[in-house]
Amino acid sequence: MSKPQFKVLSPTAILGYGFPEESFLKGMAENPDLIAVDAGSVDPGPYYLGSGKSFTDRIGVKRDLRYMLTHGVRAKVPVVIGTAGGSGARPHVEWCREIIEEIAREEGLDFTMGIVYADIPKDVVNTAIRAGKTSPLDDLPELTEADVAACPHLVAQMGVEPIQKLLAQGVDVVLAGRAYDPVCFSSLPIMKGYDAALATHMGKIIECAAIASDPGSGADAVLGILTEDSFILQTLSPIRKFTARSTAAHSLYEKSDPYHLPGPGGMLDLTNVTFTELEGGRVEVKGTTFIPSDPYRIKLEGASVVGFRTISIAGIHDPIMIASIDEILVQVKARVDDLLAKEKVEAQVFFHVYGKNGVMGGLEHHAPLAPHELGIVLEVLAPTQAQADTVCSITRSTLLHYGYTGRIATAGNLAFPFSPSDVRMGECFKFAIYHLMDVEDPSEHFKSEIVHVKSGR
Repeated sequence: MSKPQFKVLSPTAILGYGFPEESFLKGMAENPDLIAVDAGSVDPGPYYLGSGKSFTDRIGVKRDLRYMLTHGVRAKVPVVIGTAGGSGARPHVEWCREIIEEIAREEGLDFTMGIVYADIPKDVVNTAIRAGKTSPLDDLPELTEADVAACPHLVAQMGVEPIQKLLAQGVDVVLAGRAYDPVCFSSLPIMKGYDAALATHMGKIIECAAIASDPGSGADAVLGILTEDSFILQTLSPIRKFTARSTAAHSLYEKSDPYHLPGPGGMLDLTNVTFTELEGGRVEVKGTTFIPSDPYRIKLEGASVVGFRTISIAGIHDPIMIASIDEILVQVKARVDDLLAKEKVEAQVFFHVYGKNGVMGGLEHHAPLAPHELGIVLEVLAPTQAQADTVCSITRSTLLHYGYTGRIATAGNLAFPFSPSDVRMGECFKFAIYHLMDVEDPSEHFKSEIVHVKSGR
């Protein structure tokens, strides 16, 4: 006897990005077996993990969660949230938990919630380092105990196992810390016996919601439907559809290899995958396989402080200055170094020249154009905020009044869109830990608890 379809509603690409009410309600009308959302990413950079702050807005997150929780809890459909708060460390999870409990009070909801944390004790990681059970990703150096000590928050991407342990106890909602993106969608169907490779591949697509549709959007709901030997993707908006091309193209999205997608415990193999268009703008996917790893590995993530940042934003319109901008910026840096030589102020100065090579920098391969204006972002990174402020101020004022060759006007060289012109950015972080760690038990380092969320009635 074949398995019934298992339907997963994915409201949005990241919790807080939003979705049309009509798309979500259309998804609920399909009687989904699961509502799931990926709430985070490393894409916004290391600051949010290092600082313990969310990169998504509280009001936006609360708006999305209100729909998911009220409809999910009342319809008795499990709700799973992965990488809570954007980066999935304990402060992010607690931030999201507070929002959930607030919604429960306001909407009169009573439910059980399983919470699983992704924070890995530093002594556990140090023990793994000494035992040779860590390895770097992306040509990074080997992990050291000094790297571990420098990171305020250290998390690991959990696989399906910690989430399944909570779902097996019958919780209504799962709130997870840092998790491999697909697992909030795949944990429950895998637990119910659906093919792990297909469930994970489906999760890898619908964690981005409608991005893989045509036209794509990260702020619209979609449905993923698992069958015994395939999965079907279905949009929930009349302006979108899945096509074989749009779905297959998603295999290129944020991936260095479109055929092999690594994750906790192994790798998806898409070599023999087929994409078949069905009526109604749907696509059926078959042929995904999974290659387990031995040992089971999880990815560690940690961010450490590298200094303090101050920036200034300005525009340039003088064609004479634009023609010589590279030389002028080198000269301005030299002038500032000379001005501060006796003050012993340490700082790194970066000029991001938009309209020329502000996005690609030194990797820009297009022949230089002749822009009529440029945008300059002056960035200063220093050991202290005061030093960053000082160097930014002096560099900005030097560039503002710098007398370059051929200069005609005697007024300022820069147009500032904002006052004040200099903006403190605070602590600056880098990803210091982006490594794999071997584990014997996929769940052993992910601590969990079950709480009873009360409406307050």
